[in-house]
Amino acid sequence: MKEEHVSDLATRIVHHAYVPPAGFEAPQPGVFKASTVIFPNVAAMRSREWKDKSGYTYGLHGTPTTFILEERLCTLEGGLQCVLVPSGLAAIANVSLALLAPGDEVLIPDNAYGPGKDLAKGELARFGITHGFYDPLDPADLAARISPATRLVWLEAPGSVSMEFPDLCELVRICRARGVTTALDNTWGAGLAFAPFDLAGDGGLGVDISVQALTKYPSGGGDVLMGSAITRDPALHMKIKLTHMRLGLGVGANDAEAVLRALPSIGLRYRAHDQAARHLARWLQAQPAVAQVLHPALEGAPGHTHWQALCGGRGDAQDGAPGLAAGLFSVVIDARHSQQQVDAFCDALRLFKLGYSWGGPMSLVVPYDIASMRSRAAPHLKPGTVVRFSIGLEAVQDLQQDLQQALERAFAPG
Repeated sequence: MKEEHVSDLATRIVHHAYVPPAGFEAPQPGVFKASTVIFPNVAAMRSREWKDKSGYTYGLHGTPTTFILEERLCTLEGGLQCVLVPSGLAAIANVSLALLAPGDEVLIPDNAYGPGKDLAKGELARFGITHGFYDPLDPADLAARISPATRLVWLEAPGSVSMEFPDLCELVRICRARGVTTALDNTWGAGLAFAPFDLAGDGGLGVDISVQALTKYPSGGGDVLMGSAITRDPALHMKIKLTHMRLGLGVGANDAEAVLRALPSIGLRYRAHDQAARHLARWLQAQPAVAQVLHPALEGAPGHTHWQALCGGRGDAQDGAPGLAAGLFSVVIDARHSQQQVDAFCDALRLFKLGYSWGGPMSLVVPYDIASMRSRAAPHLKPGTVVRFSIGLEAVQDLQQDLQQALERAFAPG
C-alpha cells in the first residue's frame, strides 16, 4: 500500500515511504535498534539465516551494530566468533550452561572471580553438575583433579583480588592432553596483555574460549554492563550461540555503541592505567603499613615469572619495565593493623572511591577478606588484610598524595 493511498496521518507516518540514500560513512557505525526485523517477502522470512550472520531475523539475534562489535572484539582477542551478553558473569554462565550437563564436572581456580564460583555452587550444582577448585599456581594439582567427568576447566590470569599469575601455557597443555575444554576469563588481559588463542606465539597453543567483562577496559567509562564469549572453533561456537539464543540473552544497541566508541582508545587507556598502577605499586612497597604488594609485573609477586614469560614481550616499556599489566593491583596491610584501621584508611581516601568493578576513568578501592573467598590457605600471601586498587586516569602524583594522606591518618603511630 502506497503512502498516498492512505488518508490517516498516523498510518502514513508509520508506513512512511522515504528511504535515505546509501553511501553514508562516518567514524562511528550506525546504531540499529530493533526487536522486529522486516522481511521483504515470505521466502526471505523462511530462508534467512542468523547463525552465520548472513541475514537478520530478529533483534535478539543481532543487528548491524552488534555484528560490527562482535567482529571487532574477535580482532582484539584473535578469535573468529563472538557472542555478546549482558555482563561478564552472563558470559561465564552462557559458556558453562552450553558445555555442561548433569553428571559433568567443572574445575575452577580457587582464586577465580567470586560470582563465577557461586554459579557453580548454586545453579550448576542444582542442575547436577559437580565442581572442584584447584590451585592455579600448581599445575600438578589441576592434573590430579581432572577426572573422567571433567568437561570444562576455567582459567583466570591473574587471579581475582589476590592477583596470582598462573602458568597458563602449562595449564592449557594439561587440559589439551586430557581432551578437556578450557575457558579463560580474560578481562584483565583485555586482548592486549597476551593473546589468549596463541599463548606460545607460534599458533599452536591457546585456550578454547575467551570471555571478557566488556564492562571493564573495552567500555572504559564505568557506565556499561556487557560481556563476550569468543572462540575459534565453529562447532564450539555454535554450542555457545544456540544456548545464548535459548536463554534469550541480548544487549542494548546503545550499550553496543558505547563499547564501539571506546574500542579505538583501549590500547592508549590500558597503557596509561598500567603505567600509573606500576608507579603506585612500587611506591606502596616502601610504605611501613604495607606488608606485601600483589602486582604480577613486580618481581617477587606470586606468579611474576609466568607473567614475564607470557606478557613481558608485549607493549612498550612501562616505568622502565617491558610488558603489559593493566591497572589493577592489591596490597596486604600488615597484620599488626586492625580491620578497623584498614577500613579507616579506605574511608580516608579522597580521590579513590569505594566501589566494585574496574577499568574506568576513576580510581577505586575495596578491602577484602581473602580467607572467606578461598577454599584453602594461601601461603604465598603474607598475614594481613587485602586491599585492592583499580587505578583510573587521574594524574599519578595526585593519587600518590591521596594514598599518602590516608596512610598517615589511618596508620600513624600512637
